[in-house]
Amino acid sequence: MDFFKTLPKESTIIVYTDGACSGNPGPGGWGVVIICDEKIHEWNGGEAQTTNNRMELMACIEALKTIPEEFSMILRTDSRYVRDGISMWIKGWKKNGWKTASKAPVKNQDLWQDLDALSQNRPITWEWVAAHNGEAGNERADMLARQGIVTATMGINHPKN
Repeated sequence: MDFFKTLPKESTIIVYTDGACSGNPGPGGWGVVIICDEKIHEWNGGEAQTTNNRMELMACIEALKTIPEEFSMILRTDSRYVRDGISMWIKGWKKNGWKTASKAPVKNQDLWQDLDALSQNRPITWEWVAAHNGEAGNERADMLARQGIVTATMGINHPKN
């Protein structure tokens, strides 16, 4: 992608991700905002029938699919589910055959496995940010996620910018 070709490899990328759902389950959307060296790249998507947690995970997955592995990044999410899941819980889930501490199957296992595979051996700092606190990147990711709901309900898929 041209956006990353123009960035020095030592750049640290700031990534904001968000997911949203109208009903839970219901139509959902996700949004990604990447900021680096005063450049911004953003995109979104959605699904006609999903959950909020799945959209939070999809936003992270879509970001990691796009960002070349050699870049360091700070990934900021307003989902404690995502931040705690990837930084703490996932080790136990994998050790226990994708079961929780209470021996129940891990919800959204397919997406957790995708996120785990994409984040292996990558320089990622996972940070939680409070939702709707006025932080521009988080607010923009939220708006993109809500737009993703609209396009999902209309059956429109937009390519990445």
